[in-house]
Amino acid sequence: MSTRITTLFNIDFPLIQAGMVWCSGWRLASAVSNAGGLGLLGAGSMPPGILEEQIRKCKTATSKPFGVNVPLLFSQVEKQFEIIINEGVKIVVTSAGNPATWTPLLKKHGIVVVHVIANVKSALKCEQSGVDAIVAEGFEAGGHNGKEETTTFALVPLIRKATSLPLIAAGGIATGRGMLAAMVLGADGVQIGTRFVAAEESSAHPAFKQRVIEAGDGGTLLLLKKVMPVRLMLNSFSRQVQQLENSGASTEILKELLGKGRAKLGMFEGDTDEGELEIGQVAALVDRIKPAGDIVREIIGEYTNTIKSLLNPC
Repeated sequence: MSTRITTLFNIDFPLIQAGMVWCSGWRLASAVSNAGGLGLLGAGSMPPGILEEQIRKCKTATSKPFGVNVPLLFSQVEKQFEIIINEGVKIVVTSAGNPATWTPLLKKHGIVVVHVIANVKSALKCEQSGVDAIVAEGFEAGGHNGKEETTTFALVPLIRKATSLPLIAAGGIATGRGMLAAMVLGADGVQIGTRFVAAEESSAHPAFKQRVIEAGDGGTLLLLKKVMPVRLMLNSFSRQVQQLENSGASTEILKELLGKGRAKLGMFEGDTDEGELEIGQVAALVDRIKPAGDIVREIIGEYTNTIKSLLNPC
């Protein structure tokens, strides 16, 4: 299967595993890469020393391309990029910040740079900054989200119309049919997060994985819009957030409730009541915990079979 994304990353399938905080360690990233996709380490939850260790373990576990997702809003990004460069990582996905800040340095070291966006303005900024590809992430996605609340299937055609850069669709995609739909709308590949949270190799706590496979439709909400929009699974913590937001609580009060380590508490340590459980709407489609390689093969198999059924409907 050849697209501009498979060529850019030198991978078999245009399928990228999102670099999700507390879920995307070396076991998951290497398993996805070994299956023919692109695995990403989620540096957002990794201090520099841990990131270095994870990169080295990933290099040992796979000979295939893998990358690192780096949210730009954290104070340790300079040290993280120093490690990424020194360790010879070839692919970086940046998010939650200005792509112009770090792209020139990364490109200078021969690194392929991808940036996550949620609107046309940011896509054009990416083009001007010299990134190699864009991830267009819609409202359905888990984790931090765009303030515009544009859905993936509205966003992808808008971005495709605005820029000729290689385009990766994200948000609400967990199946081969979803992958095909995104490609029809103009994407060159897809990035999938939520489905891989429930992979055996995910570093998410087993209790969080169980909550994911038990989730139904309407089981998430986009909250914390005054701080930074994030899609959360319904639990005691998210209901507290919702009540405060509905009562007009200030940013300071919301930050106080959020505190420190709330995401780690929920996703990594397994407190599914008081922890912050970041997950996408498509969790409602996830009903089993499987090896990451099986997930990749299942998605690609369904993608291929759906094309065949559409070409030969009888």
